[in-house]
Amino acid sequence: MSRKTKKALSDPHQPDRSPHATMHPTGSSRRTWAMGAIVVLLLAIGVWVLVQSSADTASSTAANPVIEEALASVQSPTLGDPTAKVHIVEFLDPACETCAQFYPLVKSLVADHPGQVRVSLRHVAFHEGSDYVVRVLEASRKQDKYWPTLEAVLASQAQWAPNHRAQPDLVLQAIAGVGLNIEQLKVDINAPEVVERAQHDTSDAITMKVTATPEYFVNGRPLPSFGDQQLLELVREELQKAY
Repeated sequence: MSRKTKKALSDPHQPDRSPHATMHPTGSSRRTWAMGAIVVLLLAIGVWVLVQSSADTASSTAANPVIEEALASVQSPTLGDPTAKVHIVEFLDPACETCAQFYPLVKSLVADHPGQVRVSLRHVAFHEGSDYVVRVLEASRKQDKYWPTLEAVLASQAQWAPNHRAQPDLVLQAIAGVGLNIEQLKVDINAPEVVERAQHDTSDAITMKVTATPEYFVNGRPLPSFGDQQLLELVREELQKAY
């Protein structure tokens, strides 16, 4: 036996590894073990409560008839198959920079899941002058030009909304190439049905407690927190349920 090994075996400072020591922990170690078990139990309970709370919130949101009506989006512009089982409702402010950034992602969700995902857009005007742009978008529907008008508006947002303040004349310039009859559009933005649809979206946004844009609901479920990955995950979950 080597000197090094022998020294280690006879070292009085080495901890006791005997079965006796293992089977009979001290009072201090018992307390430490018990406290650790309590902490683990409390953490497990906390995680369960959080998950259950999120599930209950999502369930109650989807089952509430008032909320269902607010998200029905029957008259809203919708991209994708109207029978698709995964329905994304987005509340959008045309002067919202993040809305413009997220638009390609939302559009790709519909394109990547044909017949399975659809998106309906609801307009809200949080930024100064956005109410005019909302009515421009609604009026463009009367000429069947909503989607190209929306894309032109979002693509040129920096030009017509400096400092997030919409400039009406610049908005009309931005959509000049869409093929709209601009003079007719100027008349239509004050049409009763256009004004009513804008007011209806605002009312539904209040019902849904929308305070920022973009705001998303997937089959009635809000995002647990805002972000592109959160949106993708929620859509994935609903696709798995539906298909």
